[in-house]
Amino acid sequence: MNVFKCPATIAAILVVVLIVTTASFRVRAAEPAKPMALQGVMQQLDRDMQAITGAIATEDWASVVRIAPTIARHPEPPLAEKVRILAWLGSDAGKFRGFDGQVHDAAVNMGEAAQRGDGQTVIAAFADVQLRCLACHQDFRKPFAEHFHP
Repeated sequence: MNVFKCPATIAAILVVVLIVTTASFRVRAAEPAKPMALQGVMQQLDRDMQAITGAIATEDWASVVRIAPTIARHPEPPLAEKVRILAWLGSDAGKFRGFDGQVHDAAVNMGEAAQRGDGQTVIAAFADVQLRCLACHQDFRKPFAEHFHP
């Protein structure tokens, strides 16, 4: 006799599958959310900016030359996370990317000025990086956190 032809057996199997699936979902729902990769990117940028601050204070232009490209070409989140973020941004995606491009350009300028030993231009470019970061944070940080980390 084929047990899959018996309606009672099929119903019992479906109930077991439903219970296991529901229990699995409840366990996953109770687990804390895994931090987004973007959070790690931002934390690394923070460390890099602090290192640049120290290097500028001691006129260590070689360190600025070394660190500036890590700010300009910071990692991006994985594709799936990037798609989630871009979907959330909607029509503001261009503005968000614009801030990122401005940070990139200012960090490149900072590294080039450090290569020349031009401290005043390094400081001006560093200020520009900070201003672009601040502008992005003022527009997006709070709503981003409320949406992705309620």
